[in-house]
Amino acid sequence: MSTMTWDDTQTGQLRALIEKELPKLRSIRHDLHAHPELMFEEYRTSEVVVRELEALGVEYKSGLAKGTGVVAHLPATDPTDRPAVGLRADMDALPIVEQTGLEYASTHPGVMHACGHDGHTTVLIGAARVLSKLAHRPNPVTLVFQPAEEGGAGGEKMCDDGCLGGAPAGGLGPKVGRIYGLHGWPQVPLGRIATRPGPLLAATDDFQITVRGHQCHGAYPHLGADPIVCASQIVQSLQTIVSRNAPPLDAIVVTVGAIHAGTVSNVIPAECQLIGTVRTLREEMRRHARERLFAIAQQTAIAHGCEALVDWKEGYPVTRNDPALAAQVLATARCAFGDDSSVTVDQPTMGGEDFSFYGRHVPACFFFLGLCPPGKDPHTVPQLHQPGFDFNDDALAPGVEMMCRLALSDPPTT
Repeated sequence: MSTMTWDDTQTGQLRALIEKELPKLRSIRHDLHAHPELMFEEYRTSEVVVRELEALGVEYKSGLAKGTGVVAHLPATDPTDRPAVGLRADMDALPIVEQTGLEYASTHPGVMHACGHDGHTTVLIGAARVLSKLAHRPNPVTLVFQPAEEGGAGGEKMCDDGCLGGAPAGGLGPKVGRIYGLHGWPQVPLGRIATRPGPLLAATDDFQITVRGHQCHGAYPHLGADPIVCASQIVQSLQTIVSRNAPPLDAIVVTVGAIHAGTVSNVIPAECQLIGTVRTLREEMRRHARERLFAIAQQTAIAHGCEALVDWKEGYPVTRNDPALAAQVLATARCAFGDDSSVTVDQPTMGGEDFSFYGRHVPACFFFLGLCPPGKDPHTVPQLHQPGFDFNDDALAPGVEMMCRLALSDPPTT
């Protein structure tokens, strides 16, 4: 593996630039946090990104991915035929009522940055500010600010719009040869970087099962076909996909998150609806789980005199890290922050990420940026998607430094 060699002088110069930018970056993040926007509605956020890029004189294209995505490009300082290094951030918020009590809490009722995308966007703006001021950039750098990570597959749409393909494909500069992304992680201590080769996050598929029975009086169930009883059996039987259809060491999750049926106590309704998600780490198991879900739902419905209509919504692929890039990220963290700051994740998490779409086109690595403050329990601090969560401002500096070091690094070799 090849990485850029950093001496104390270079490290000191980089950190001095980052330290100078931190007051501005904290202000930007607080502003973004106070003005969260849902997927594909990130117009103000996109405007903030464009404003900062224009102030730096950085070339950009906006209006991507249904209108709010932004791609920017910093050329190498010397002529080179190297492909660009991609750095990605997501910008959207969640439909959650904030309960942080912060002075910069959300001003948009029912919407908050509960996943830290305000921090991710700020880190990438910070990387742009620092990289644009360096006298030497050996690699072209492509900055990807994408909308709609929270269910809208904004990453896929950015790829479709050519953000990785360079100017010939509708992006900017040369093609991207490798790409990195980060996520603030409250279960990782502040100052540590965590990742792993291979699968890091799961594939995320959703389903909706509509069980159709025959409505009747609750006192005369023999005159109808009860979709609630049938749906209850389906919920139980779906768990056999995990317990009896998957190898014991093959991680898979099948969750029914919502059940909708009926209006009153004495009427057996005509329909019952189940809504859920399936999480897998291997494409073979992803296909098998889908087949089993359809069979269980439909055959169980027949056994109860009902009908099951299954709507399967394919979600994000597995977020799979290129092994050489994962090794590079961990080595970069050791070089920057010390041996204890580089953490190899033992097991993938069953959450999902649309950073996975970039990895379908170029070698990619996604890593976790530690957020948990010193002295706090990583398992009891507010977690992602909780109303009390807030990105840790103290993680901005290590996040920017990691992105800058990776942007300046030589491509890894195996």
